[in-house]
Amino acid sequence: MHNHGLLVQEQGATTQAAAPHRWRGVADYVSIARPDHWFKNVFMLPGAALAISLGAPVDGGALLNLLTAVVSTCCIASANYTINEWLDAKFDRHHPLKRTRPSATGRIRPELVFLQWLGLAAAGLGLALSLSPHFLAASTALLAMGIAYNVQPLRTKDRPFLDALSESVNNPLRFILGWSALAPDQFPPSSALLAYWMGGAFLMTVKRYAEYRFIGDPERAGRYRQSFKFYTENSLLLSAFFYALMSAFFLGVFLVKYRIEFILTLPFFSVLFVWYLQIGLRVGSVSQTPEKLYKEGAFISFVLFLALLVAALFFVDMPWLDILVSYHALSS
Repeated sequence: MHNHGLLVQEQGATTQAAAPHRWRGVADYVSIARPDHWFKNVFMLPGAALAISLGAPVDGGALLNLLTAVVSTCCIASANYTINEWLDAKFDRHHPLKRTRPSATGRIRPELVFLQWLGLAAAGLGLALSLSPHFLAASTALLAMGIAYNVQPLRTKDRPFLDALSESVNNPLRFILGWSALAPDQFPPSSALLAYWMGGAFLMTVKRYAEYRFIGDPERAGRYRQSFKFYTENSLLLSAFFYALMSAFFLGVFLVKYRIEFILTLPFFSVLFVWYLQIGLRVGSVSQTPEKLYKEGAFISFVLFLALLVAALFFVDMPWLDILVSYHALSS
């Protein structure tokens, strides 16, 4: 009887130990889907806002469509993050912080990764199908870019400059998704999409720069990220500057073409670019993990101010600004 009691105690202890282990396993699979990165889908909102400003109706049905669009995009983004972390496992082991991730430490099973990716992708595309063909096409493109970015033989994240450009394509795709949720039969202005793309490339390149500096060893950096074998701090800074210029150019085209009042925001957008670059230049910069940008209280406050300024200029007419776009031929 004494031995039986010990056996019951041991089994109870094993069951209690197994339960936390199972929950840790579930948490690992949730973590590789990165729900903390869903905030990036805020990039859908300018697309929705522009659609509204150009005449898209806003009612209960439209708001439901927008909510469905956000949930769909979150599912597809998490599908992309799932394969990203799994396929990056052997590289993340060379990163001072990422080496503790579930995939890098071997706590993830490949068959469950595939099932999670498949489930998230199916959920996202299923919701997209319920909205419109345009939204479904953009959602499929977002999923396809995740595959191109992470999976051989393309794996664009290993190729210098193409890594930032291919990852930042997700920004205009999110813009299209926000727009298509409310204006399913039209396409957003190409100048806005190009400005969004180049702005995203700027943000991604600053992130790469911060990562490269944080690792502090070019050889180790190259083992962690293949594209780092070809980068230097100078090439990353110069390419970030190029993307900022291109974004400003396309933004200017959009502002002048669609609503001249928006030109008043250009100095503030310039401050935004410079401020973010200043954050990226810090040692151990938070730009390595954009999901933690909320810690930059002053910067976030400025972003909110700029968003409110843009929103206000949707409704404020300033005819005197037309002189900037009017053509006056010299009299002979």
